[in-house]
Amino acid sequence: MNIQSKPSRYSPKFDMPVRGDTITADRYISKEWMDAEMKNLWPKVWHLGGLIAEFEEPGDIVRHNFAKESVIMVKQDDGSIKAFYNSCPHRGNRLILGEQAAVPRITCAYHGWTYDLDGTLSKVQDPDDFEGGSPCGKVHLSELRCETWGPFVFWCMDDDVPALEEWLAPFPERLKGYGLDNWVRVLKLSADADFNWKIIRDNFNESYHLPTIHPELATFINDGLPDTLFEMYPSGHNSMWMKGHQATTRVDYHTTEVPAPLDDVARAWEIDPAEYNGRTGDLRAAIIEAKRRLGPSRGFTSYENMSDQQLVDYFHCTLFPNLTLTMSPEQLQVLRTEPHPTDPEKCVFQHWCLYPPVEGMDEVVTPIGNAPLEHDAVARHSVYGDGVSLGFVADQDLSIGTSQQQGLNSRGFKGCILPGQEKRIQRFHELLNDYVNGTEA
Repeated sequence: MNIQSKPSRYSPKFDMPVRGDTITADRYISKEWMDAEMKNLWPKVWHLGGLIAEFEEPGDIVRHNFAKESVIMVKQDDGSIKAFYNSCPHRGNRLILGEQAAVPRITCAYHGWTYDLDGTLSKVQDPDDFEGGSPCGKVHLSELRCETWGPFVFWCMDDDVPALEEWLAPFPERLKGYGLDNWVRVLKLSADADFNWKIIRDNFNESYHLPTIHPELATFINDGLPDTLFEMYPSGHNSMWMKGHQATTRVDYHTTEVPAPLDDVARAWEIDPAEYNGRTGDLRAAIIEAKRRLGPSRGFTSYENMSDQQLVDYFHCTLFPNLTLTMSPEQLQVLRTEPHPTDPEKCVFQHWCLYPPVEGMDEVVTPIGNAPLEHDAVARHSVYGDGVSLGFVADQDLSIGTSQQQGLNSRGFKGCILPGQEKRIQRFHELLNDYVNGTEA
């Protein structure tokens, strides 16, 4: 008997086994499942809280509301950043109500309890009216772990979770060549959405939807299965390498004229696209050569540390459980879904875009159009479906969210049926099962 191998290509070094657990609907619609995630999943992972660039001076604060929880990250006098639960030890009032603040001390608006930047209680009303004497110097805000990587600040609720760089592996090493440390967040977009947070996580763990949801990418990104490399890591993180600056091999673009926008990209790097008509796949190598030759003089100083693959391809990193980093040489997209505080059939979607600082460049092309190359040039929160774009590709991804959520509520849905290329979805849900059931390694 002949056994045919599947066309989807998994790295032999990074291919994790799966058990075949049924991916049930209850995980998308059940309040009980949502509560189990809050108890057993979310405390045991690192959460992206903000950017180092947001903390310029001691007392600068960034607040991150997550489900019913709220965390504040505070720059200290020594330049470090600490994270605390945003809850006054007195009677639980939230201390910081805005997304950002700059204060000499942290003061509760309810009764005036005041804390130093390191979380130590320094002032209370009527300090002698406490049994045992003044609580000042004895009471502290509840602290969480807080660490940084690249331009990012992360926090974690659990002391037993590995250190951040270990938890992120292998991405710190894989992404080192991009030189992310000083990249600028130009877009900070978010929206409330009417579907469970895992629907978009499933979407980002597969490329099966590209021909139907993102057909216009076919002339610029090669999503053909033999040309795409999938990887799954012991940590639960996954990745996908897709050839960029090359049209898909699902359709014959390669013996035709160079399609748009590849033709304009070629011209931008002083290449005549007409020379590649009938062999459009060869443009990728030509653009690598042109970027090596012309990039430094155009201010792209990070090119020298990138591999040829990094200069033109797309590295799609899906970090367990809810964070995606999509890398290209001139843009990092951060995409994340977080649970609604009380409703399992809602979530918050977030989309950040970061760009390398290039001398003489004042403007960049973003997923919502041109924008100034400056920190948070566009920052807004909306409700998905209100006509405010979250980026043209993100809008397409979100377009299936509500209808899928509705379909998952059907008695007719018996569990997912997945092709080989969606093995990363299977792995994601099996790891999720282990966390929710308290049996993770």
